[in-house]
Amino acid sequence: MKIDKEDLQWASETGIITPAQADQVWDALKARQKDTPRMDIVHVAYDFGAFIIMSAMGWFMNDAWNRFGGDVLAAIAVLYAAVFLIVGRRLWYGLGLKVPGGLLFKLAVWMTPLAIFGIEKMLGWWPMGDPGVYRDYYHWIKSGWFFMEIGTILAGLAALRYIRFPFLSFPVAFALWFMSMDIAPLIMGGANYVTWDTRKLISMGFGFLMLAGAYGVDRRTREDFAFWGYLFGMLAFWGGLSLLESDSEWNRFLYCLINPAFILIAVLFQRKVFIVFGAIGVFSYIGHLAARVFADALLFPLAFCLVSGLIMTAGIYYRRNYLNIEAALMRVIPG
Repeated sequence: MKIDKEDLQWASETGIITPAQADQVWDALKARQKDTPRMDIVHVAYDFGAFIIMSAMGWFMNDAWNRFGGDVLAAIAVLYAAVFLIVGRRLWYGLGLKVPGGLLFKLAVWMTPLAIFGIEKMLGWWPMGDPGVYRDYYHWIKSGWFFMEIGTILAGLAALRYIRFPFLSFPVAFALWFMSMDIAPLIMGGANYVTWDTRKLISMGFGFLMLAGAYGVDRRTREDFAFWGYLFGMLAFWGGLSLLESDSEWNRFLYCLINPAFILIAVLFQRKVFIVFGAIGVFSYIGHLAARVFADALLFPLAFCLVSGLIMTAGIYYRRNYLNIEAALMRVIPG
């Protein structure tokens, strides 16, 4: 629940607690949330600064960096990571500034793929061939990035072992998402043996495992370490599912049925990311029906208005009978 000061004032006015206790509880809650990430100018400045650094050392690295040898690139990445670690440790432990300190630890992890890229470039040791320049890591699906992804995941997990900062899970989930696209040729024995449908199926399987892992983390942590796992897991699973091609309307209808299931999962897990992807999937199917199947049908809009009316009616019924419905569900759902 989100609680504001008016809620505590109401509790004191109704005699549940005294006004003095209301003030004490409010002051204690403010102290507890002192350095929790939230939407204010200070935390926006922290996040925006970190995002600029991530962009500069990732997506926007220009071709001038290609002139450096692998040893220089690795040294630069290690130097940046060391500076981020030193300053981050000072902020985290010395000054008690958890958010900027945690962001700097995350930036240190973000340097991992560049360091591994430099080492591989120096040694000429690539899985499935040289993947090209570093900036292409964020642009192209290639198995040559595999060791960079593995290294980033391990570095992120090591950082999370000592620094309990939820945003540190971002580079881990991000690298896992990239791996879901790059791993197919390694599994199948080469790019020549992999069709795009196979890549999509592997991405779906990988995404499902990411979602399962995020769910396991979600059940065991008080802070939100699972958000990025859910997001990138859905990108991998739902993306592969949505890109599967089929000429069968029954298969497309099955796809439509899967997406409302995501919306139900969102309610059970209290995760809005499932609603977003589920809603996009449902509306894409409705768009397909409107453009292809019922393009000339006058009653098509009326039919969908009736369907939406039934959905709203079901919501009203649930609101009136939710105690009995939830009690029945709890009797059959495992603990």
